[in-house]
Amino acid sequence: MAPLFETVTDLVDQADVLARRPYGVIEMVDGRFRRVLLRPYPKMLLGPEILVFGAMHHRYRHGDRLLLYYNQSWRFRSFLAVKYAISARETSMGSIARALDVLDEIARLKRVDAMLGDVSNWRISKRSLARFGWQPHCPSRWHRHYVKRFYGDYPPQPAWMGKDEPAGELMSCASGR
Repeated sequence: MAPLFETVTDLVDQADVLARRPYGVIEMVDGRFRRVLLRPYPKMLLGPEILVFGAMHHRYRHGDRLLLYYNQSWRFRSFLAVKYAISARETSMGSIARALDVLDEIARLKRVDAMLGDVSNWRISKRSLARFGWQPHCPSRWHRHYVKRFYGDYPPQPAWMGKDEPAGELMSCASGR
């Protein structure tokens, strides 16, 4: 029997584990991939968690850190839902770009057709989402729904993935963005 919680630190060697497990958290630290924490249950969002803990985390947590939660529904196996992202105060675009690279790789390993997300932070612009391949989807007055479609055509694996990274490497250049 598989453990309830698993940690993936190598995206290439542990690809089968990533493909099999439906719920996870991508963790980036100092612009580098640290790990994917695999969970036995999906991330459920609660209003107080978003309003209180998310804001506190962003305000008081220092450094270049990012947590990106994703779920793969048992009912709709061909989609990944980006549920929640928590960033620290000094989170860089390089960390965000690399986290999205990891998410693309997970989508490729799972052979999903698309990723979906509800972007609630208005500081994230349509232009920046388009730069990473996300398109507006299902217009709504209260939500900003976005989709990134694959249908078998996945982005190429980034050059940094599967290699040991030098400590001072510039992250935004490494991902090609």
